Amino acid sequence: MAGQLRIIAGQWRGRRLPVTAAAGLRPTADRNRETLFNWLQGDLQGARVLDLFAGTGALGLEALSRGAASAVLVERHRRAASALKAAIEQLDATALAQVITDDALRFLKRPPAAKFDLVFIDPPFQSTLLAAVMPLLTQDEWLNPGAQIYLEAASMPMLPEHWTLRRGQSAGGVWYGLAVIG
Repeated sequence: MAGQLRIIAGQWRGRRLPVTAAAGLRPTADRNRETLFNWLQGDLQGARVLDLFAGTGALGLEALSRGAASAVLVERHRRAASALKAAIEQLDATALAQVITDDALRFLKRPPAAKFDLVFIDPPFQSTLLAAVMPLLTQDEWLNPGAQIYLEAASMPMLPEHWTLRRGQSAGGVWYGLAVIG
């Protein structure tokens, strides 16, 4: 294990969960997470969440802690996915969260089992995965009307047509923002 993840607020506030070491694993900083969830205040209750590139599960688990109805967490690294499943069991959240050990692009090319209200996209910065994933999420079958997408990257990406940037800022060499589909 490489460290710990702290849940910031909600029903699991202050809980610390073990985080495994994996190449490219870069959890969203507490400060950035706190800002994001302040932006989402009022939009989380009952939301269906998709956390692509879940890694430590920091975003998906924080959403569940703050009232999201369910979360699907996609992580391709087996060790990270296994640690994420253990964290979900530790939180007694197996009825709320599903971990899928798969590549995000491959996952998005399958027919969805459900539509989502909120999607977190936080791929490794050195990759081109953000640009590859965004067009796949413009498809109506993945998103409910008015769905919000959280993006995290080294710099602000070019957004697909019909995506509107609601909020965005930079901190510590990271750009992060919240876009609305519509």
